[in-house]
Amino acid sequence: MLQIKNLTITHRKDGRALLKDFSFTLEPGERAALIGEEGDGKSTLLKLIYDEKLVADYAEYTGEIIKGGLKLGYLAQELSPEQKGRSVYEFCAGLPSFSLLTPPEVSDCARRLGLRPELLWSDRPVGTLSGGEKVKLQLAGILMERPDALLLDEPSNDLDIETLQGLEAFLNTCGLPALYVSHDETLIERTANVIVHLEQVRRKTLPRWTVARMPYRQYVEARQARFAHQGQVAREERSRYEKQQEKFRQIRSKVEHAQATVSRSDPHGGRLLKKKMKAVQSMGRRLQRAHSESVQAPDSEDAAFVRFGAGTAVPNGKTVLDFRLDRLQVGPRVLARNIRLHVAGPEKICIVGRNGAGKTTLLRQIAAELLARSDIRAAYMPQNYEELLNGAQTPVDFLASSGSRQETARIRTFLGSMKYTADEMEHGVSELSGGQKAKLLFLKMVFSGCNVLVLDEPTRNLSPLSGPVIRRALKAFGGAVVSVSHDRRYIAEVCSRVYRLTERGLFPAEDFGPGFSAR
Repeated sequence: MLQIKNLTITHRKDGRALLKDFSFTLEPGERAALIGEEGDGKSTLLKLIYDEKLVADYAEYTGEIIKGGLKLGYLAQELSPEQKGRSVYEFCAGLPSFSLLTPPEVSDCARRLGLRPELLWSDRPVGTLSGGEKVKLQLAGILMERPDALLLDEPSNDLDIETLQGLEAFLNTCGLPALYVSHDETLIERTANVIVHLEQVRRKTLPRWTVARMPYRQYVEARQARFAHQGQVAREERSRYEKQQEKFRQIRSKVEHAQATVSRSDPHGGRLLKKKMKAVQSMGRRLQRAHSESVQAPDSEDAAFVRFGAGTAVPNGKTVLDFRLDRLQVGPRVLARNIRLHVAGPEKICIVGRNGAGKTTLLRQIAAELLARSDIRAAYMPQNYEELLNGAQTPVDFLASSGSRQETARIRTFLGSMKYTADEMEHGVSELSGGQKAKLLFLKMVFSGCNVLVLDEPTRNLSPLSGPVIRRALKAFGGAVVSVSHDRRYIAEVCSRVYRLTERGLFPAEDFGPGFSAR
């Protein structure tokens, strides 16, 4: 049983508390989803539970983490450069249990996650695997270690939809208690029986946490209902207080007027009015005290806010893309043939397919063609944000074009709407969470006035709170979108057409037709 007692985590650089007096017990059979906005310390908490050395360079903590001899299986959000440089076989051989398992046992771990068993003995560099294949490889390694409990940081990132469904089944049936971060609302709804919600309220100056032993949808609905009731009561008490204050001001005004006009020849009347003013002032203090103890409006961490400008529309019927490719290949490997894709007007296209099918490779080629066009304004959001981000730049520097004071003020306003603190605006981009980097790229597209977006897994690092906001913004976007995604909510709510990439080319995905639901 994993126990956490009175845990407080503080960011070394700016002294900001990420978590305060957090206590939690992970019981057998519990699948606890760790949710919260980007940068609120979810990954830091998982790292700290697994190995405090992973956060020693940027965070410090007080409190107790009691593992009780548990063997923890930890999935990191990102592989290290050293791990990416190894071959798949070298990666596996570095696991203590790999040499102790029989080949059939190793193959079984691979098959449970949709990996070809022979891949685990291959010389292929880990860095050349697709995003989903990297996640599957790490999960297979965890299974080989036979852990007692799981700590998973974004296990759903980059997984194809079939493997996502397999991951859901695995979490629900493996019998291992799990604490995991995921931004896939569908996966959380289908697997979690405990919600651990980390928040930063009062402009990210006060950490707050909630542990709710209930399914995600029930938690969200109960939270919204509680906030709605609290807000209604607060409004009623505020209205009553304002009426009382108005009456108090009228009484005080009358007494002040009487004091100003009382005759000096009437000292007895003056003394009575002085006593009356003391009573009035006492009444004012009582009203203020009662108001300070009344129900306050809900204090919650709101999701990000973003929207594209009105001038980003693409006319109906305009050919945005007429893409033809006889062979899609990486080196000598041919991934697909005879690819055809036509996009017209403000269509929103999504490409799905199994991990390793070549979706990201295809999207890069589509992006290169669209970015070279002069009749449209295209922007590309890669799966690997570092392709566009300079880790040494601050968010303000990345978004700035002229560097003027007016532009800087506007940028800071937009960053504030995306829930960046003043300190985070001055941090290097490399210090931001994956979700904060994603928001930064979205803001760049908003500032650039783009009318065609090429997006590789656009919602993969966005919290369950920010995800709906970005989906609404993309749905309302008047331009065209060509994307790759495994996010079932995004596909259902944003995309007008869905294609599946296979070895024979792109084909309409019949299982994502009209009426498709992520539920």
